[in-house]
Amino acid sequence: MSEIIAAIATGRQPCAIGVLRLSGEGCAETAGRIFSCRSGKPLAQAPDKKLVWGTLRDLRGRELDHCLAVYSRAPHSYTGEDTVELQCHGSPAVLTAALEALCRAGARPARPGEFTQRAFLNGKLDLTGAEAVIDLIEAQTADMAANAAAQLGGALDRRLGPIYQGLTDICSHYHAVLDYPDEEIPDFQLSDFTQQLRTDRDQLLWLRDTADRGRILKQGVKIALVGKPNAGKSSLLNALVGYDRVIVTEIPGTTRDTVEETARFGRVLARITDTAGIRQTEDRVEALGVERSRAAAEEADLAIFVCDAAQPLDEEDRRAMAAARRAKQAVAVMNKTDLPQRVFRVELPFEQIFAVSALRGEGLDKLCRWIEQRFGTDLPCDGSILTNTRQAEAVGRAAEAIDRALAAMEAGITPDAVLTELEAALEALGELTGRSVREDITQRIFERFCVGK
Repeated sequence: MSEIIAAIATGRQPCAIGVLRLSGEGCAETAGRIFSCRSGKPLAQAPDKKLVWGTLRDLRGRELDHCLAVYSRAPHSYTGEDTVELQCHGSPAVLTAALEALCRAGARPARPGEFTQRAFLNGKLDLTGAEAVIDLIEAQTADMAANAAAQLGGALDRRLGPIYQGLTDICSHYHAVLDYPDEEIPDFQLSDFTQQLRTDRDQLLWLRDTADRGRILKQGVKIALVGKPNAGKSSLLNALVGYDRVIVTEIPGTTRDTVEETARFGRVLARITDTAGIRQTEDRVEALGVERSRAAAEEADLAIFVCDAAQPLDEEDRRAMAAARRAKQAVAVMNKTDLPQRVFRVELPFEQIFAVSALRGEGLDKLCRWIEQRFGTDLPCDGSILTNTRQAEAVGRAAEAIDRALAAMEAGITPDAVLTELEAALEALGELTGRSVREDITQRIFERFCVGK
């Protein structure tokens, strides 16, 4: 018998509707100690998955709220156990008092992610589905939500399941022939599986390679604004995000540390970092900011080199250009085009160059459209995009193990050595879905969740 757990599922901020959630055998009786059905019947006798109207009371028996309750019986519930949800008005005081009453009535407070963890342990979700729950909660774009919802619906398992089953069939066939030589089992020939293994490897490699786009889909494009002091980086950031996020003055070196803000370019979420101006300086604080600027450029998906187009390029500009070009991708922005121009496109070693006036907002539309087109995912958001490092690492190990098995087959190595690699691939895929995974890995996954989920 599992303990009865209870939590406020909707957070502790005032809202229109607040939900208390319970799970565990006997939770309907526990909830019934503070919730009285208007029909007069006990909550434990309520119809399955049907809303019932009633009164919620605190520890002293005082009426707290008139609300709804729904009782879902095992195994047809989110956790696979008996569950109850109390749907109240969203007063934090009401929800807190009700939770305290439930704990006095026999429940205990749920740990972060414990409801979803029970769903996993009871076979209602695999690990990819559990991770999709938190991805769906944290989704900041419709594309991310769509991909997470598809994974919650089992999209990854449907893609990986045939590969896992095929490898299992190969391994079981080999061991059956080895262990039961007197039985009439078809001969085991590794060459019969060459094409299948190549197809499996290629599918896994394709899936692994979606991880970078999945990171961008989930976390946003990392964009670093790089340039010398007073080139207009802070003005450009303010223009892109639509409000005065950073202080702008005519004094060089106003920005002495990195400042990050989010913006959307169509369907693309971006995390834009305004960096300290890159130049030689004796100021220790500013020098630290310059080093952080260089690091931000190297880690960025896109570095935008910003120059003051009303001033000739100088050595500080060239240092900033060199820093920008260390990013995965770099473009140039000729800022202050509302002034007479003294910088020309041929002087800038970038394939993409945009002329803008951050002060007036001129030319920004072209830059924004280019970012959207360049980083708008061309992959279907159907659950087939990997969105975390754990998934990508496990898929990569499975593909590499199959590749080693194919190399061993081509080299004429004995079948038992080949099967060792295929079993390693199975173990990696098992870690991905939770068929075989260490307890510490599952613990780290559920630690990301908030209470009540």
